[in-house]
Amino acid sequence: MTQTYALLLRGINVSGRRKVPMADLRSCLEGLGHQDVRTYLQSGNAVFTTGGGALAASDEALASEIEDAVEHRFGFRVDCLVRDGAYLAAVAAACPFPAAELEGKQLHALYLSESAEPGRFAGIDREAHLPEEFALGDRVLYLYAPEGLGNSKLGEAVSRTSVVKGLVVTGRNWNTVRKLVEMTGGE
Repeated sequence: MTQTYALLLRGINVSGRRKVPMADLRSCLEGLGHQDVRTYLQSGNAVFTTGGGALAASDEALASEIEDAVEHRFGFRVDCLVRDGAYLAAVAAACPFPAAELEGKQLHALYLSESAEPGRFAGIDREAHLPEEFALGDRVLYLYAPEGLGNSKLGEAVSRTSVVKGLVVTGRNWNTVRKLVEMTGGE
């Protein structure tokens, strides 16, 4: 039996730093024994299928294995999150914002390495950031930013080191969220 996963790498290919060519990433994943490896965009999204002994591995174990392989191959460590198609589909289905009515750049999923208690975000003045909003889900923070993430003050606030300390956080716009659900067969 096989399982399809999405790999979300954090902070690669940004401003010419920490370059990870997607062809090399695919080769790296194939070298670990993963099959049907595909990438999406240049920003650290890959989908792969694995089975056999690796199927029993947790998301965290797969992420750790990939982090080690990326460091060995590219010479720097990259935080990774691995999520299966069912999880990605559940995240999309549970979105508290009207995703179908919004442009992809207005809605983001900030995937978290573990669940975050709402108290982490208690110091953020939500009313001061309106019309921007956020909501917590299962290892995800949904962010509605009508002017896009690049102009989002709330995005900055929820991503502050003091707020997300100890978590791996990597964000994707809603177009990418939908595409990864499709690529993993999570629909």
